[in-house]
Amino acid sequence: MTKASRTAIVTGGLSGMGLAIARRLIRDGVDVSIGARRGGDADTVRSILDPQGLSAHVAALDVRSSASVNGFVEEVVARRGGVDILINTAGVYSEAAVIDHPDDVWDDQIDTNLSGTFRMIRAVMPHMKAAGFGRIVNLASVAAHHAWPTNAAYCASKAGLLGLGRCVSLEGAAHGVTCVSISPTWVETEMLRSFIDADIAASGKSREEVRADYAASNPQHQLVQPEEIADLAAFLVSDAGRAITMEDVQVNAGSLW
Repeated sequence: MTKASRTAIVTGGLSGMGLAIARRLIRDGVDVSIGARRGGDADTVRSILDPQGLSAHVAALDVRSSASVNGFVEEVVARRGGVDILINTAGVYSEAAVIDHPDDVWDDQIDTNLSGTFRMIRAVMPHMKAAGFGRIVNLASVAAHHAWPTNAAYCASKAGLLGLGRCVSLEGAAHGVTCVSISPTWVETEMLRSFIDADIAASGKSREEVRADYAASNPQHQLVQPEEIADLAAFLVSDAGRAITMEDVQVNAGSLW
């Protein structure tokens, strides 16, 4: 169990795995600050958090901007005195073949998924090192290990997180700061549901059939649930996870795509 006095930042925490992790940490007694592009929209935040009975500090955050990142972290530090936990889940996805890959599509995925994570780590590391404690978890993907056509930017951005995390682990080791990545297979989130919707439109299959197709791509024939990722993240940031660093934990349901 994580100490109740600890403070966590979760980027992209208003949907999918980020929301599931934020929910789990809040229930563990952690003071959670959620940063998201939609974080400045009070009505949106209320509609997402209130029905779940969650209490969190939420603010607008664009990880593509150093000014936004630094301002968000400074606000959390001013309110709580430091940052103990950083969960980087903010990310985007778009497809394009390498041969005609638009610069803006490439740049957005690299800037958000990889450089955005770097900016967040750069902003919180001094506070963690000064405190002698820090837990950093980056949401990578099985795409960090396996390639698909038309996914060059996404695969590159997620693979980059593994290299970044190893360097952060070494720089933080003497200061009680760990850095671990989690690489899930298909997780039942809004992103996956959008893929399923597109496949339904293209194939004429039912939702149940398409969902079963995605599940069957894993040897376990099941989709990972966001709560499973949240449970793992909660362990990694706890006192019990102190010796786990410089690792990438694949939650892959046995998939070797």
